[in-house]
Amino acid sequence: MAADFLGKGWAFPIAAPTRRGPEYAQGAEKIRQSIWLILSTAKGERPFRPDFGAGIHDLVFSANTPGLRGLVAADVRAALTRWEPRVDVLDVRVETPDDARNRLIISIGCRIRANNAALNLVYPFFLNEGVGLVGDRRAD
Repeated sequence: MAADFLGKGWAFPIAAPTRRGPEYAQGAEKIRQSIWLILSTAKGERPFRPDFGAGIHDLVFSANTPGLRGLVAADVRAALTRWEPRVDVLDVRVETPDDARNRLIISIGCRIRANNAALNLVYPFFLNEGVGLVGDRRAD
């Protein structure tokens, strides 16, 4: 019963089929791939589902501020709540490594509804703040 609810489908990213056919994923791995797909899809990218995605790609040139990190966390939580009904989103944290101010680390904690198993995912998101970066310093 739980396996039916978790689903089975083509693995993401889709690769050229082998002699056995396309690669498949199922269970928690399929959900993990689905979350990755939601986060990596820009809104408007899919013609028949223009609202699909997290919308974080619209923020790629924004300055890395606490406000931006809060907005990314809210957008990710809203997208997963809307597009991934197999999980309950428990936590979304967005942090910036000290050595890479142009990168956000999005940590997601959720629970699979069918079996109450924990599922954690870390999604790296890169910003280009409109200013060239040289090492750890901004280029003038």
